[in-house]
Amino acid sequence: MKDGSMQQGRKPDWLKVRIPAGENWRQVSRLLAARGLATVCDSAKCPNKAECWGASTATFMVLGSVCTRACRFCAVSHAAAGESLRAEEPRQLAEAVAELSLKYAVVTSVDRDDLGDRGAAHFGECVRAIKSRNPGVRVEVLIPDYREGEIELILASRPDVVAHNLETVRRLQGVRDRRASYDASLRTLRLAASAGASAGSRAPVVKSSLLLGLGESREEVFAAMDDLVAAGCTSLVMGQYLRPTSAQIPVASYLSPETFAEYAAEARSRGFVSVVASPLARTSYHARASFEEGKVEKRIDYKVPGGKLIRVAVEIDSGLVRRVKVAGDFFAHPENLFEEAEASLVALPPERLPAAAAAAFSREGLVIFGASASDIAEALGRAVGLGDAEGSGGSL
Repeated sequence: MKDGSMQQGRKPDWLKVRIPAGENWRQVSRLLAARGLATVCDSAKCPNKAECWGASTATFMVLGSVCTRACRFCAVSHAAAGESLRAEEPRQLAEAVAELSLKYAVVTSVDRDDLGDRGAAHFGECVRAIKSRNPGVRVEVLIPDYREGEIELILASRPDVVAHNLETVRRLQGVRDRRASYDASLRTLRLAASAGASAGSRAPVVKSSLLLGLGESREEVFAAMDDLVAAGCTSLVMGQYLRPTSAQIPVASYLSPETFAEYAAEARSRGFVSVVASPLARTSYHARASFEEGKVEKRIDYKVPGGKLIRVAVEIDSGLVRRVKVAGDFFAHPENLFEEAEASLVALPPERLPAAAAAAFSREGLVIFGASASDIAEALGRAVGLGDAEGSGGSL
């Protein structure tokens, strides 16, 4: 990989962005103001505001607009204590998602070290409100470095993607607030990856981001990639650090689009399923496309010896099983144990699905008339390409 970086100086042409304009942009602006909602697009002076708002999308920021941390690269206002929480915020947020007809909503927050749970319960309520008011809408959350006892409040709201930013390589963590750290961020990501399945029948995708151009080396970026993969992160965003105002630290170097493309290829080779890497990329930039990258849906009708039919559907997302549904010419009793067996297969690598299914559907107390646990395991294995027949793509 070539270096492909330019030293600090005049901003290169590829970083020029257009001025916000158009009816969609004005509609988003009016709606947010009317409902008293904040966005990270404004607070962090995001360079993609024109593109995203012009497409009727925005990253909502909850828990107020004042952060209790002061990272040296961030333009969000900060103070020792944040603003009072607004009880109506979850409802207002859910209504805004409905009015914008969003299919994919991104919610982030400021840090709230001044609150007992650091705002996790309120954050979770915002996600619940969106999903309750807007069935079918995917929700991505970009969270602070929540710990045990906090992150469970987020996971219980069933977000589809849980993102937390490592921000930069280990050596340069001093650009973050002193309460943040490389290891604390990896811990948050590990908790999201390991505990996600317990939040419901669909485990969330785990995602993180790196800002480049702060003075990192290629080897340090590669090491950060490996640490993120080891923590259970399957989705990565890499973007150019851009100095929001003169109050933030200066840019050390500008990386070319070609360098970002090389980093993206390297990230995929190291185990990431979804990668967004470009000079203007940010965590929520093209978030829906990032979520859908690497998504596979398999369905198969499998005839067991004797002619009975088993229909299985398997959704694989970011390299892990996200949903399993089994039906057919058989009867299972009690139904709740059968559903628990299906749910227990979530968050597994596809290659482990058949063996896990054989055990899950053989559990004590579960009786299946007309098929066996091994029949179901065989059907699921074939659906994910581990048997003699291949599954067919389709919607679950």
